[in-house]
Amino acid sequence: MAEVVLFHHAQGLTPGVVAFADGLRAAGHTVHTPDLFEGRLFGSLEEGGAHVGGIGFGAITERGVRAAGQLPGDVFYAGFSLGVLPAQKLAQTRPDARGAFLVDACIPVTEFGTAWPQGVPVQVHGLEADPFFAEDRDAADRLVAESDDAELFLYPGDRHLFADSSLPAHDPEAAALLNERALAFLAAHGESGLRSR
Repeated sequence: MAEVVLFHHAQGLTPGVVAFADGLRAAGHTVHTPDLFEGRLFGSLEEGGAHVGGIGFGAITERGVRAAGQLPGDVFYAGFSLGVLPAQKLAQTRPDARGAFLVDACIPVTEFGTAWPQGVPVQVHGLEADPFFAEDRDAADRLVAESDDAELFLYPGDRHLFADSSLPAHDPEAAALLNERALAFLAAHGESGLRSR
């Protein structure tokens, strides 16, 4: 079984994020859900975004890096939207990273290095007409084109945070397919041991 660090989005560590983590746990995986907002939840993306703006994206990313630093290595990193920042940074920079799945966002690889690390599988998931994900589509396409083990999964729809079952944007069909693909990803890569970097 795999060990996963899952980072929440800009509305906080919502019950829906916890429910997604619980779905992975039910399959036998160990999942950590660091709270980068110290217990605060926000009723909208706008409110959460304002909170993040006051802290700074760099500071939020470093909170995630510090939280993961307290855990054993050899883990997968995952994030929803804002949570993709620390997840992707850790996947690209920690030599013991096992892989990553990124939901609702993708950061240009050059933000954290010169290329996606060899031997670290990655999946990117987003709704094809989500205006927020549209801003990251070029980065996702480039990641898939330049990495030997990267996949991009697009789902019908225009909502953001589609996998969070506690929010109005939840898309049950897309979220179920994401969950299925995430579990298959962890099953395929979770038992293979450390990969060469």
